[in-house]
Amino acid sequence: MSLPQNSYSQDAVKMRLAVFCDNIIIPSAAVISRRAKELFYTMAGPIMRLNAAIYHACRAPRENNKELVRVHLGPGQRNYLAGWINVDANIFTGKCDVWSDISKSLCFCDSSVDAIYSHHVIEHLPDLFAHFREMFRIMKPGGVFRIGGPNGDSAVRQYLAGSKDWFPDFPDARTSIGGRLENYIFCRQEHLTILTPSFLEEIASAAGFVNLKFVLPVTESAYPEIFDNGVTGTEWESMPECPHTLLLEGTKPH
Repeated sequence: MSLPQNSYSQDAVKMRLAVFCDNIIIPSAAVISRRAKELFYTMAGPIMRLNAAIYHACRAPRENNKELVRVHLGPGQRNYLAGWINVDANIFTGKCDVWSDISKSLCFCDSSVDAIYSHHVIEHLPDLFAHFREMFRIMKPGGVFRIGGPNGDSAVRQYLAGSKDWFPDFPDARTSIGGRLENYIFCRQEHLTILTPSFLEEIASAAGFVNLKFVLPVTESAYPEIFDNGVTGTEWESMPECPHTLLLEGTKPH
């Protein structure tokens, strides 16, 4: 039986969540341990910060430039976007244009970016308020963003409804709905927060963004000329009526 459009098998969902849960996918679809990541950031952090500083000083688009500058934060292995500046800490198994740790700061000049996109990345960051302030800083007046992560509201509704099949058994095989909820929310402690509409709206509003609107993955955008099929085609959703991904779009005031 063929799957409906924008629908995925459980195996496909697992593979997608492997990317989202870790932004690094390896053949076994296993999640790299937090200890291994901490070791990597300890060893590579100083070099990464130097690289980001050099990019900022020498190559980054300048303030109030006239070009269309679009930045993709956290492409990982499979979601590199042509025509965008792809920024990631993973240069070994991922693909990026700029090697930088986006959890600290964004290596772009003030008011130099027209659009920012990230998908299942912000749940890994330690300070979302600081991250959105950085996004606001680098964005030109009138710039737009599209930011998504695991949908906490949908997860709670599906848990209370007893819909175990809504939750893939990734990263650990779980037979209980409670175990699958724990997988989805915490992803073996890789996720540092739970995202809900009210919380994400609070964060974006506090940073100064306006015209906030929640949209569906794959099929909706208030800015289709920016977030076109090349962007939305990298997203997925198996249940649009109760989406796995919470997606928020907004603008920086003129």
